[in-house]
Amino acid sequence: MSHKVFHLPDLGEGLTEAEVVSWLVGPGDVVVVDQPIAVVETAKAQVELPCPYAGSVVTLHGGAGHVVDVGAPFITVDVDVPADGMPNGGPAAVTGEGGEGEVSEVVVETYREEERAGSGAVLIGYGTSEGSRRRRRRVGTGGPTAPAAGSSLPSAGPVMGDTAAPVVDERVPADIAGAPAAGDEVSSKPGAAVRVISPLVRQLAAEHGIDLRTVTPTAPGGIIRRCDVMAAVASRGDGEAAGFVAAQPVSAPGPTPRSPAPDRRIPLTGIRGTIASRLTTSRREIPDATTWVDVDATDFLAARRRLAEARPDARIGVLGLLGRIVVAGLRRYPELNATVDTAANEVVVRGAINLGFAAQSPRGLVVPVVHGAGEMSLADLSTALRELTAKAMDGTLTPAEMTGGTFTLNNYGGYGVDGSTPIINHPEAAMVGVGRLVDKPWVVDGALAVRTVGTIGLTFDHRVCDGGTAGGFVRYVADCIERPVTLLLDL
Repeated sequence: MSHKVFHLPDLGEGLTEAEVVSWLVGPGDVVVVDQPIAVVETAKAQVELPCPYAGSVVTLHGGAGHVVDVGAPFITVDVDVPADGMPNGGPAAVTGEGGEGEVSEVVVETYREEERAGSGAVLIGYGTSEGSRRRRRRVGTGGPTAPAAGSSLPSAGPVMGDTAAPVVDERVPADIAGAPAAGDEVSSKPGAAVRVISPLVRQLAAEHGIDLRTVTPTAPGGIIRRCDVMAAVASRGDGEAAGFVAAQPVSAPGPTPRSPAPDRRIPLTGIRGTIASRLTTSRREIPDATTWVDVDATDFLAARRRLAEARPDARIGVLGLLGRIVVAGLRRYPELNATVDTAANEVVVRGAINLGFAAQSPRGLVVPVVHGAGEMSLADLSTALRELTAKAMDGTLTPAEMTGGTFTLNNYGGYGVDGSTPIINHPEAAMVGVGRLVDKPWVVDGALAVRTVGTIGLTFDHRVCDGGTAGGFVRYVADCIERPVTLLLDL
């Protein structure tokens, strides 16, 4: 008794394991070379796994649902049991009785290279063993054989002086499939015993509806490769077009595809270089976190309209009112108006509130700074924001007006977005952002209503405070937006 253990091969993509979906054979069953024995599933696909040995199944190493590592025993086969006319059923061994004709060695390595399936991972464990790569077969002399009863395939006829064998699969008994007798030749031409090693080739044939028994192999030893299946697909397409599809008018040639535009290189100099350097430093040094909350801004917008009606000369805008709320929040939570002195390993809480805000300029996004914003009234703050915005658009901001900020307000809702996780303006410790204000369904006093809703987000340096402080600041800002009258308590 000689047992052969088939180890789970690498099924491609460098996968390390596969789950047994179902077994197609059981202990005591007789199997032939290349017969599917199980359906396995990897992280990439579900495939049938063929057996490289012929004989009787002894052991299934794991039941359905069992996960098998690549290289672990998968199935044990007693190869001393004859199977389908293949005694001593070593892998890919087909032997006649008394035949002396010898075929050339099957170059398994060449086949394995063909079946990499584009992933760089070789299907390991298929094909002949190292000690049994040469095989003998009897050269038959029989004439043409009729196809099996009920077959839709035409009878095989002589081709180039050779004798074609009937359509037969090694897995089908000879008395059913019209297989040749033990002494007849097992041909590698279409209609002969199917010799497919790779499950990827089987899957490809199934996807295209190709009968592997009709595929002409090109590899040594009559092994069907992927290129053979694709050739059959192309051949079938030509035949169908000629036999069943009426000639179609030739369409006019389409426009010639244009060449892609050449790459452009934009130097990171000037203000763009400064921004890039500062953002890189911020991302590298600051362990930031973000928290946010949705707010009902209906009353906030109503308050702004009433202020505009009461003081039209002050020109109170949304940004000015938001800035005043942020300043009040920083007075209540001063830890966010800070910076980190890495040299001294200290958090420096700033006494002055210098409010920066994001603005668009001809040179890109800039952050003008309202110095002393913590000491300004709502009207004064609105005026300062308006003047700096005009300078940014004209490109006339001075260096002093773009430096020295302690906290940044980012109104990215002007870009039509709901939220963001911005990069903190180094060396500051936090940035608050306001998304767009749009009408949405909102529950008010237990009833559904249409309200103007937006999102307030805070990105902060986790070294200067914990989540409680950050959450308290965001909640305070949100409460002031939802009920602007509460802002009077901190004036």
